[in-house]
Amino acid sequence: MHSRSTAFGWLLRKEWRELVASRAWWVMLLLIGPLVGVSFISAVRTYAELSGLGGTAAGVGEAFAPLVGVWAPTFSACELAAAFLLPFVAIRLVGGDKQSGALVLELQHPLSPLARIGAKAIVLAAGWVVASAPPLIAIVLWRAYGGTIYVPELLTVAAGHLLNAGLTIALGAAAAAMTEHPSTAAIVTLAVTVGTWIVNFVAAIHGGIWQTVAGYTPTAMVAEFQHGLVRLDVVIIATVLVICGLVLAALWMRIGVPVQRRVSESLALAGATAAIAFSATFLSASWDTSEARANSFSQPDEDALRAIHQPLRIEAHLAPEDPRTADLEHRALSKLRRTMSRVEVEYISATSTGLFEQTAPHYGEIWYELSGRRAMSRVTTAEGVLETIYSLAGMTPPSEEADDVFRGHPLAVPPRGAATVFYGIWPASIAAAALFIRRRNM
Repeated sequence: MHSRSTAFGWLLRKEWRELVASRAWWVMLLLIGPLVGVSFISAVRTYAELSGLGGTAAGVGEAFAPLVGVWAPTFSACELAAAFLLPFVAIRLVGGDKQSGALVLELQHPLSPLARIGAKAIVLAAGWVVASAPPLIAIVLWRAYGGTIYVPELLTVAAGHLLNAGLTIALGAAAAAMTEHPSTAAIVTLAVTVGTWIVNFVAAIHGGIWQTVAGYTPTAMVAEFQHGLVRLDVVIIATVLVICGLVLAALWMRIGVPVQRRVSESLALAGATAAIAFSATFLSASWDTSEARANSFSQPDEDALRAIHQPLRIEAHLAPEDPRTADLEHRALSKLRRTMSRVEVEYISATSTGLFEQTAPHYGEIWYELSGRRAMSRVTTAEGVLETIYSLAGMTPPSEEADDVFRGHPLAVPPRGAATVFYGIWPASIAAAALFIRRRNM
């Protein structure tokens, strides 16, 4: 046991040295600072203008939610770095041993392939945490400007991007282990990333099952976390995919095992992963960590809706690309699914855009059916949807206290000093650190 522990510690130190020596990691560190800077400065400037900076008209309510106004755009730079920079770091760390022949030497140590790939994953995760320093700097700057910070929603955003980075690391590790050359692994990784974007594009056009599948892509997952929504099914599926990718990489790192056996084991792993992921789609638990309750109805409305135990069926005659569809989903139906356990929604349209259906007699109608009673409405706002449901249920709409309404946190302060930090100090510090470590290792 002691020898295995010592070997794993040696492997961790070796992988960290490999990461620090990797040019790809330093390039990612160098670029992520300005990327975050562009997003943060633009977001703070827009937030300040909406708050009345420069004599502009002040906004109201959720327009002053830092989660949507500042943190979502700021952390979006991490999503960009995870998609286009982190895969090369993962491929370099996993595929580099195969190219240099170091993998043959590593196989002589008493460690399993899972332990080897686990060490690489731990080091890559640590490298991503280091690369996440610019968003932390943005948080410090925002607090120095006098901005408010709601910790639960901020932790949710950070957790979402960490989970997204885990998916990228697992994908890059699997691609590097299964291919013979890092360039091939990079193409495979990019193809999978583009494939998820295509799924989102097709879902926006056709809806239906495509929309359900698109809800589990990294882009959709990150978007929900950035709005303070944590869904249990998404977290489980993402975690299972991370584990699957790392195990797949471990299977293909056994260069002495016949390819046919590795293929059969990979297919079995894919089948088990698919079964677990499919089972997780039936889980409905979720948590809204946003201060503004942007993903939920008011608490009195939620209590009233949970008292309705009969199934609710909604038939919307709207096309997938009709702006009213997105409005209805975002403002009401997504919140309704989180609140009521028995909700069935069906969209009916002859085309994907609805452009030439506007003159159809029933297009734009939204039919509600509850306890054998039916009602029709064309309103897509949350208030209109709730009013129709309460009418069918024979309930009086609950009153909302003035104290329960989120008033926002306006801040009319420009992003002073941010450009100097992200465009000057950060790149200079990274360049100096890289030069220092390079000279020390010579």
